[in-house]
Amino acid sequence: MSRISSDEPNHVPFSTRLANGEYRIDPALLPPNLVRDTADDHVKDECGVFGVFGHPEAANLTYLGLYALQHRGQEGAGIVVSKDGHLNAHRGMGLVSDVFKPHKLARLHGDVAIGHVRYSTFGSSELKNVQPLPVDYAKGSMALGHNGNLVNAKILREKLEDDGAIFQSTTDSEVIIQLIARSKEDRFVDCVVDALQQVIGAWSLLTTNGDVIVAGRDPMGIRPLWLGKLGDAYILASESCALDIIDADWEREIEPGEVIVISESGVESIKPFKPVIPRSCIFEFIYVARPDSNIFGRSVDEVRKKLGANLAKADPMKVDLVMAVPDSSNPAALGYAHEAQIPFDMGFIRNHYVGRTFIEPDQQIRDFGVKIKLNPVRSAIEGKSIVLIDDSVVRGTTARKIIKMLRRCGAKEIHFRISCPPIINSCYYGIDTPNKGKLIAYNKTVAEMEEFLDVDSLGFQTVEGLVDATGLSKEQFCLACFNNDYPTLTPKEFDSGKERRRVVDTSTESFYASG
Repeated sequence: MSRISSDEPNHVPFSTRLANGEYRIDPALLPPNLVRDTADDHVKDECGVFGVFGHPEAANLTYLGLYALQHRGQEGAGIVVSKDGHLNAHRGMGLVSDVFKPHKLARLHGDVAIGHVRYSTFGSSELKNVQPLPVDYAKGSMALGHNGNLVNAKILREKLEDDGAIFQSTTDSEVIIQLIARSKEDRFVDCVVDALQQVIGAWSLLTTNGDVIVAGRDPMGIRPLWLGKLGDAYILASESCALDIIDADWEREIEPGEVIVISESGVESIKPFKPVIPRSCIFEFIYVARPDSNIFGRSVDEVRKKLGANLAKADPMKVDLVMAVPDSSNPAALGYAHEAQIPFDMGFIRNHYVGRTFIEPDQQIRDFGVKIKLNPVRSAIEGKSIVLIDDSVVRGTTARKIIKMLRRCGAKEIHFRISCPPIINSCYYGIDTPNKGKLIAYNKTVAEMEEFLDVDSLGFQTVEGLVDATGLSKEQFCLACFNNDYPTLTPKEFDSGKERRRVVDTSTESFYASG
């Protein structure tokens, strides 16, 4: 008998029913915030997790926490609560405010909750893939929310299906659930550890069976995860800004390779993995994390300001004005302006009331997707020589449109500076980047990019300048999108059969660099 309740509709919103009875999301029916933004050329955020143990308002606190993590995922959101060991789930497509209306939250009773916001980097954008994923299995019920990507998910899924497993979603996170459900260990936490010892890649996750919350980070610590305290309750969050919104105290970051169990007895820490060299994702500092967060022991805002300062030191410019492409580039632009002693101005006004662009404009209004979000301040720009700061350039299409807007406002010179190095490789650990064939820096020289973007000069951060801004060592970061040095085998290497036998038959230790 199922121990999970859910008020998720039999008919899936914004969908059409297929001949086989399944529902498929129809882009034509989606509200603006649910459609992939073709006008936004940044890498896409990934996912965020939030959990509460031991608070009577667990669902409401989780709702607030997910609000603070909304920047990490906008396609779907979910909360699973536990009351007396019974799990109650509500998940939906859209922003947190779309999914959780007051009457929905009012039905989520319990003092244990986990929540998730999703941007699909693995698996399609459908309700069945929205997390936390709730399941019934032989030992009871559980739910799991996961931030990151598994590089050996495909081969594990194939093996599980060969053994009779039936998957309900297309996410790699369900691979972990299937491994937990099939574990022969007795305690729930031991089943979770057993599963995690078989997966390779990035995972910061929360899972609950209703009685405890188990949380953990992969041995390389690729994605962040925080532990906080609110009175007698324990809080878990992808970023510290989500602790701030509910006035929770910062306890500490979960360590790489650490698994913690939160129960009525308190917090138990387990370190079941052989220590390896941490390889935290440096793009969390560049773009993903909110600037008011602390991750990997550093202030995101301070790192971004230092990135801007390092750009100014490396290539001093004599210009009239420093501008940012808002909002994620604002701290770097401020850092550049302060270091260079050049005035900073908000040359763009961002419209914060528009969702993701939902129409494909024709040739006559091809810049609509950018203009609806950003509008230049002509009086600040006209006749000025400008250093324009952005955090990254992926395809270059959006940057080209933004620069065209500056030209139309009469900018005399435009010197484009990027606070990260050129992105020349795809990410396999939870950030949605296109394949390298679509990356402008992979396909063009700097001179060719200058011509394509129509800028007077183009400059990128060096890897050394990037690492220096963090105050940490180069060895502590994954820099694969810049230097092709992946900390694990890639999915393509797994798919090609490299080390295939060992992946499913032995521990994962050999796939990480030893510490």
